[in-house]
Amino acid sequence: MKFKALVVSQPEKKVFVRSIETRSLDELPTGDLIVKVHYSSLNYKDALSATGNPGVTREFPHTPGIDAAGEVVSCTEGSFQPGDPVIVTSYDLGMETDGGFGQLIRVPASWALKLPKGLSLKESMMYGTAGLTAGLSVDQLIANGVTPDSGPILVTGATGGVGSLTVAILAKLGYQVTAVTGKLDEESYLKRLGAQQVLSREAFMTGSDRPMLKTTWGGVVDCVGGEMLATAIKSTRYDGVVTCCGLVASPELPINVFPFILRGVRLIGIDSAEAPMARRQQVWTKLADEWKLADLDRMVEEVALEQLEEKIKQMLAGELKRRVLVSLIEG
Repeated sequence: MKFKALVVSQPEKKVFVRSIETRSLDELPTGDLIVKVHYSSLNYKDALSATGNPGVTREFPHTPGIDAAGEVVSCTEGSFQPGDPVIVTSYDLGMETDGGFGQLIRVPASWALKLPKGLSLKESMMYGTAGLTAGLSVDQLIANGVTPDSGPILVTGATGGVGSLTVAILAKLGYQVTAVTGKLDEESYLKRLGAQQVLSREAFMTGSDRPMLKTTWGGVVDCVGGEMLATAIKSTRYDGVVTCCGLVASPELPINVFPFILRGVRLIGIDSAEAPMARRQQVWTKLADEWKLADLDRMVEEVALEQLEEKIKQMLAGELKRRVLVSLIEG
C-alpha cells in the first residue's frame, strides 16, 4: 500500500531536508491500528520536529504531525471497525512515531478515539491538539469552581493556537476575557473571537518585578510561561485558578510563594500529550457539543501537504496569524 508523506531526512550531521515522498505501509512503525488520514494540523512541535530539534525527534527519516483525523483502514486489536472516523493526537505521534503529515499512520489502537457526534473530521483538526489543550484548560477552570461571576479571565499568548481557541471557548461560555498578546495588530481579531479587552505584552508586564500585584483575575489560562506566568499568578484573585500549558517564553518560573499561601491561588499544569483517554473523550465531546465554535473557519488556513514547507518557516519565524489545517485528501 503506497501513500504520500512529508519526510524529514538527515543526509549529514545537523543537516535536515524536507520533501514530499511516496512511502509504503511496510515503512511505518508497528501498531494494531491503521488510519487513512484526511486532515492534520501544524503545531509548533511539528515545526521543531521538521527542523531536526532533538528535543522532539531524534530518529530520521521521519514524518512529523502530532495530529491526525481520518478513517480506520484496519484494527487487529478489535476496538475499531474499517471506516470508523477517528481522532489521534499527541502521545508519541509525530515525535518518534511517523505522524499525521502522511496519508497513512499506524499506531496503537489505545491512542485513538472515535470522532464524537456533532464534529466532522475536518472540524476536529481545526481544533487539533491546540483545541484539546484549550479544552483541558477551560475544563480545569470550571472543575475548580471558576465561573463567569469569579471575575475576568486572563488568556496569555492569545493569538496562538491554544490561546485563540481558549478566548473563543471562554467567550462562548459567558466569561469576560482579557487577552494578552505581543501582536497588537491582531486586536480586532481577538475581539471578534470574544475578548472584551486586549492588552499588549508590555502593558501587562508593567510593575511585574514586585512580589505581589493588585488582584484582578478570577482565572488564568497561560500559554507562555516564564515571567508572564509569574505576573499572572501575582495578580490573580483570592482562591483563583491558573492553568499553564506553554513555555515559549521560558520553562523557568521566577516567583515566590506569596500568591499561593496568602491568596490561595492554585496553579494547575495542563498536559495534552499523555492526558488519560477518559479525560480526552470528555473534552472532545464538549468541543463537539456545548463548547462547539460556530466560526472555526475564520480561525484557520487550509493548506495541502505541498504547501507545508512555507508554513513551517512562517511558524518558526513567528509570522503565522491563524492555525494551519493540513488536507491530505487528493483530488
